[in-house]
Amino acid sequence: MKLNKIIKWGMIALILVSVGLLIWGFSVGFESNDGKAVELLLYWTYIMLGLAIVSWVVIGLIVGAKNNPKSLVKIGIAILGVAALCLIAFVLAKGDPAMAYNGPAVSEGQLKLTDTILNLTYIVGAAAILAIVVGEVRMAIASKK
Repeated sequence: MKLNKIIKWGMIALILVSVGLLIWGFSVGFESNDGKAVELLLYWTYIMLGLAIVSWVVIGLIVGAKNNPKSLVKIGIAILGVAALCLIAFVLAKGDPAMAYNGPAVSEGQLKLTDTILNLTYIVGAAAILAIVVGEVRMAIASKK
């Protein structure tokens, strides 16, 4: 069986499972007291994100090694850059408890992880805005020449 067929059927299976979980969530009710539907959908989201990241890295490595072995260095640098960005966000995370939070106690590790994700969101959002502005300025300069 060709790789394209495996990927195609794998994507169809993932879509079917996603739609099935969504239909189940609506039938059970997302706002029920136990929260099992929301919890299951969040776990499925984590699984899908993990699959996407692993697929991106693995397929990038395979295609890069096949087409241009020197591109593996670029991929390695990109992976190290993402790891460094995550480390910076983790170091900057304070892990302070939320103000006026009256729910169950949250561990320091969860607070630190939440702050890390928030820091990553801020950093990536700022980088996206900066990339848009710099790209527009470069295009404006290039069109005047």
